[in-house]
Amino acid sequence: MLEYTKTVLKKVSFDNDLFNKELSKSIKWLEENDIHELKRWVIENYYHIHKDIINSIFHEYELKAV
Repeated sequence: MLEYTKTVLKKVSFDNDLFNKELSKSIKWLEENDIHELKRWVIENYYHIHKDIINSIFHEYELKAV
């Protein structure tokens, strides 16, 4: 599922709204260890484009995890 998520995010990375929507959905579907890997991957690949979205999505996830 993680590889599928990466594929989808690559395809929608041109659009902020789509990227936000797909990243949010992926957090709901993935296992915790995959979420950590996804976070590392999106920061590495898309932080320069979607910094605010990435920070917001993972901040919400971390608040819910506590």
